[in-house]
Amino acid sequence: MTEFDHDDTTWPEVGADEVSPHLLGTWGFRVLAAALLAVILASIVVGIGAGAADIPVSTTIDVLLYRAFGIGSAADPVATQIIWDLRTPRVLMALAVGAGLSVAGCALQAMVRNPLADPYVMGTAEGATLGAVAVIVLGPAALGGIGVSMAAFVGAMASMLSVFALARSRSGYAPGRLILSGVALGYLFSAVTGILQFVSDPRELRGVLFWLLGSVAGTQWNDLGLPAFVVVASTAWLVLLSRRLNALALGEESAVALGVDVQRFRIQLMVVTSVLVGAVVAVSGSIGFVGLMVPHAARMLVGPDHRRVLPLSLLLGAAFLGSVDILARVVAAPSELPLGIFTAAAGAPFFIWLLRRSQRQVEFG
Repeated sequence: MTEFDHDDTTWPEVGADEVSPHLLGTWGFRVLAAALLAVILASIVVGIGAGAADIPVSTTIDVLLYRAFGIGSAADPVATQIIWDLRTPRVLMALAVGAGLSVAGCALQAMVRNPLADPYVMGTAEGATLGAVAVIVLGPAALGGIGVSMAAFVGAMASMLSVFALARSRSGYAPGRLILSGVALGYLFSAVTGILQFVSDPRELRGVLFWLLGSVAGTQWNDLGLPAFVVVASTAWLVLLSRRLNALALGEESAVALGVDVQRFRIQLMVVTSVLVGAVVAVSGSIGFVGLMVPHAARMLVGPDHRRVLPLSLLLGAAFLGSVDILARVVAAPSELPLGIFTAAAGAPFFIWLLRRSQRQVEFG
C-alpha cells in the first residue's frame, strides 16, 4: 500500500501535542488569508510610492493600472519610470523572497521535525553567499565568467550536494546528520567568505557587506522571472504533497506505516528547498530568520496541517518582507538599510523565545 491509496480522512494530521493549540479554525484561516492578501496589495502600493522620492498613492495606482492593464492614460514619464521600471520589480522581488524563504523553512522544519530549523541551517545560504562574494571580490573570470546571481545559485547547489555527501550513511539520510553536515559546511563557507572580505578593497567590501546583509535594491524586471517561477512551482509541489509532510512530521515510523518512502521523500525535499533557497538568495543576498519565524507563526495560528501552513507561510512571508523592505527605505531616507538588519532585529528575540519555550517543553512536558 502506498500513500496514494489513502483518502483525506485516513491521513492523520500532526498531533496536537506537537505544537501549542492554534488560534484559528477553517473560517479563521480563510479570513486571515484574505486579510493577508489585502495587506500584500497595500504593501505593493505603499512600497512603490515610498523612498527618497515620495510618490502619491493616486499616481502609483494610475501608473500600475496603465502599464499592467492599459487602463487610464500615461502619467508623467519620470514618475512612470520610477514606479514601473525601478520600484515595482523590487517590491515584487521582496514579496517573492519572503514567500520563498518562508515556504522553504516550513518544509525543512517538517523534514527534520525541529521548529528551530530554517534554510540557513543546511548551509545552502552560506554556499550561495560564498559564490556571490567570490565573483564580487575575484571578478567573474574566477568562476568561468558567470555573474553574481548565477554564482550564488551555483554555490547553493554545490552546498546541497556537499551536505548530501557528508550526511549519507548506510541507513540513508538521518535528520540529525543532515543538520550537523549543514552547520559544519555553513561555518566552512563563512570562513572562506571572511577570507575574501579580508583581501577585498574598500569598494568591493561595501558591496560584499550589503550582500551579506541582504537587499533587493537594483532589481529589474528580467531578474524577477526565475525566482518567482521557482517560488510558485516549489510551493505548488509542496502543497500537493502536504499530506506526506504531515505524516513525516509525526515521525519516521508513522510515515513508513502510512506508506511514505521516507528516505526518498527527504531527498526530494532537500532538492526542492535547496533550489528554492538558492533561487531567492541569488537575487537578494543573505536575509536571516524569515524561514524560522514565519512558519512557526503560521503553525501557531492555524495548526500543524501543512495544507494550511504552507499557503499561510507563503502569504505571511510575502507580507512580512514586503513591509520590511518599506522600512529599509524610509527609516534612514534617503539612504537605504539592508533588509537583514531588520529581520535579525525581529528574529533574534524570536529565536531566544522559541529556544526557551522548547526547553520548557522538554523539562516539564
